[in-house]
Amino acid sequence: MADRLDLQLIAAALRRLGWARFWAQLVLAVVVVGVLLFNNIGGRLAANSARALGLGPGISLTTFSFLLLLWCLWHSWLIVRCGRALASPVRPSKGETSRLIKRGVLADLVGVTLAVVGYQAMAGSLFVQASQQVPGFFGAQIQQAPGAAGRVIGLPITSIEMLSVLGNTQVLFAHLIGLWVSLWLLQRVHKRI
Repeated sequence: MADRLDLQLIAAALRRLGWARFWAQLVLAVVVVGVLLFNNIGGRLAANSARALGLGPGISLTTFSFLLLLWCLWHSWLIVRCGRALASPVRPSKGETSRLIKRGVLADLVGVTLAVVGYQAMAGSLFVQASQQVPGFFGAQIQQAPGAAGRVIGLPITSIEMLSVLGNTQVLFAHLIGLWVSLWLLQRVHKRI
C-alpha cells in the first residue's frame, strides 16, 4: 500500500511541477521573444546602430538558448504526460521516467551554458563600449563643426543594448527554473520509486 501511495505522490508531483515549469518557462519565453524582436527592430531603427561593438555573438547565443527553451517547454509537457501515465494502470518504468527527467536536466544545462556564455559576450562588449565613453555626466558629447551636422563623441550604451542583456537574463532564469524542477523531480523519483 505504501508503494501505491508513493507512486501517487510522485505522479502528482510530476504533474504539478511539470505544469509549474511549463508556465514559468512560457512566461519568460514570451518576455524573451518580445525583447529579441524589439532588439531586432529597434536596432535597425537606431540612428547609430553600426557603432555597437559586438553584441551580435551574445544575442546569437541568447537566441540559441531561447530555441532550446522552446524544446524545454515541449519537454515540460512530456513530464506532465508521464505524471498522468504513472497514475494509470499502464505506467512507465522508473528507468523511463528518470531518463525523461535527465533529458530535461541536460537540455537546461546546455541552455544555461549558452545563456551564460552569451551574457559574458554581451557584458564584455558593453564594458569595452563603456570604457570608451567620454567622461561627463551624460557619457557622450556632441561635437558640431560650423555648418555641419553634430557628431556623437564616445559610445553611450543605449537602452536597446541593455534590453538585450535583460533578454539574456530572462532566458537564463527560465533554464534555471527548469533545472531546479528537474533535479528535484529526479531526486524524488530515485528516492521513492
